[in-house]
Amino acid sequence: MSTSEPDRVRVQEPALPVENGSPNERRNSRRASKRQSTASTVADPVTGPKSLIRRCTTVLSQKMQPERPLGAEPTNMQSLRAIVTCSWLNVLLVFIPLSWAFHFAHLNNTLVFVFSFLAIIPLAQLLAYATEEMSLRVGQTLAGLLNATLGNAVELIVAIIALVQCELTVVQSSLVGSILSNLLLVLGMCFFAGGTRFSEQGFGTSAAQVNSSLLILSVIAVLLPAAFQYTDSSSVTVSEENKEILSVSHGTAIILLFIYVSYIIFQLFSHKTMYDDAGGDIIASSRYQQREKGGHIFPRISNPLRKRNPVVAGGGIDDNAVGTNNMNGTDTLTDRTDVASPNGDVESGVDQEEEEAETPQLNVLMSIVLLVVVTVFVALTAEWLVSSIDGLTESGGISKEFVGMILLPIVGNAAEHVTAVTVSVKDKLALSIGVAVGSSIQIALFVIPFIVTLGWIIGKPLSLLFDPFEAIALFLAVLTVNYVVADGKSNWLEGMILMCLYLILAVAFWFYTPGNSQFSC
Repeated sequence: MSTSEPDRVRVQEPALPVENGSPNERRNSRRASKRQSTASTVADPVTGPKSLIRRCTTVLSQKMQPERPLGAEPTNMQSLRAIVTCSWLNVLLVFIPLSWAFHFAHLNNTLVFVFSFLAIIPLAQLLAYATEEMSLRVGQTLAGLLNATLGNAVELIVAIIALVQCELTVVQSSLVGSILSNLLLVLGMCFFAGGTRFSEQGFGTSAAQVNSSLLILSVIAVLLPAAFQYTDSSSVTVSEENKEILSVSHGTAIILLFIYVSYIIFQLFSHKTMYDDAGGDIIASSRYQQREKGGHIFPRISNPLRKRNPVVAGGGIDDNAVGTNNMNGTDTLTDRTDVASPNGDVESGVDQEEEEAETPQLNVLMSIVLLVVVTVFVALTAEWLVSSIDGLTESGGISKEFVGMILLPIVGNAAEHVTAVTVSVKDKLALSIGVAVGSSIQIALFVIPFIVTLGWIIGKPLSLLFDPFEAIALFLAVLTVNYVVADGKSNWLEGMILMCLYLILAVAFWFYTPGNSQFSC
């Protein structure tokens, strides 16, 4: 009995990996082979919702595949030892019991705030550590989304606690400050750290423009309630105007949540290859010409304490001796690890790292346990932190806006900061942008509308009517980032520009005295 053509199963043969060529070509060939091995030209007889669920499951299973092969998982004892010794910031964990003791003893609010502030820093670092271990087991796009989501757990917890305590100013300023911190400080440090090793680093221009469009949309959503307030009829009373602004905010929040769901579908399903490192629009990273010659980025100053250069016959100095700095500013060290490889790859150390299997430091069970325990401790410590803000700002030496815009985001973004800067030095700028910019998009399109909707549910008058100065600062930050990422390349100077803009905003908010809020509980 003959089989009709649509009923035949034809699985596409995976392309054979390239054995010769540069490490970059071999790595891209392996990724293409992995994608083709899961592709199929089967005419799926199942239609309707079951077919959609099957396709979504297939795509998610592809996203769950790690970028590199993983080694053997450690035991529980080895994982526990890795947690204790993962960072020197664990020393600050001693401030957790101190903050709790000072809170329950009703002592100085300033000390409670300082101790809680210092206690959340190592907790955020442990949260990032567990998230990074979980990200090893998934693909790059899903890893960036996972880092951004769990990295925003601190901001979300602080915002919910502040909302329950009716600290509306702290809620709004902390969320806007988190966006500014991610866009300017975290992304700027990623560009700067990567620029110390690479002359230029490339990333996907298409994905960058999509992200910029989403950020512009979030700025419009923040600015519209303010424009609505100033252009509304003067005959409307204050209470009626507040109800109208809350109604506009609630409707806008629902639409933003819908846009965020669409963004997730766009990123993980319909245009998943746009956010990969192997995208066609990604410009290859380039090294410094000085380093290609074995030298340094900047001219080196001779150290008088170093061993003297060898003297050749005739009383001259041997410029080609090991450790000698010649007049051209190049170093003739022959044992350097960053000398360009014969294949012309960008950074031989990075490609060698891609070739090797990666050994996780935590097993899956300990990673999940660490995430749960750290989240609980963050929630409790954040409650003492928020409760002490009023006592901290009563003296007038520091304002709630500065606490929310600058101090709280620094604590909350510690997780994204460490992860993004670490991978940017390894020439994984797409993942860095996915963490930094992706975190900003998640706060703007998910956390802010979710908090507004939550306030609507529990009866708290939280709206999208932000302080005008905060809204203008957000607009300028998004505009600057849009210009910086427009060409699809980055360097250390662009990172310096973003960081300096953040410092300018920090100085401005230190001296800024806001007016009275229009909404109160």
